[in-house]
Amino acid sequence: MTAPVFVDASVFIYARDPRDALKQQRAAEWIDWLWQQRAGRTSMQVLAEFYAAVTGRLQLDQDIAWDEVKRYLAWTPLPTDEALLRGAREVERRYKLSWWDSLAVAAAQLQDCAILASEDLEDGMSFGMLKVRNPFTSVLEEPSAAYLVQTVPLHRPRGRPRRVAG
Repeated sequence: MTAPVFVDASVFIYARDPRDALKQQRAAEWIDWLWQQRAGRTSMQVLAEFYAAVTGRLQLDQDIAWDEVKRYLAWTPLPTDEALLRGAREVERRYKLSWWDSLAVAAAQLQDCAILASEDLEDGMSFGMLKVRNPFTSVLEEPSAAYLVQTVPLHRPRGRPRRVAG
């Protein structure tokens, strides 16, 4: 299974924006891939930003925009709550990001996402285990793990301990 991918508002907006056909196509490819993988994640704040942008700037019909928002409710978007705000404040302080970018990073971290799909942050930027991917310049795959998991026995072998001659 593919690790969860957090989708920022810009990706959803470009998927509905006919003014840049290439970005519209790439955004739609990412979203379709995430539906297939069942790996898409987002937040209520992102969906609110998407709705405001497509009904305002893009002048999309409100009913069509709302249907799109309802579609992404299947991804169980993270609500804006105390945990998210505290996490965003920590991200803002630690990485010196804008408040809105900090909210996206914190929401992705709270949902254990491996990738944050956004064009607002630098491609390849890392926040612990979370890596930023620009969906308009990156390929549709998750980054390879930077570590190798080795199993170490947690208990001694069965049987009696050996006596030490003494």
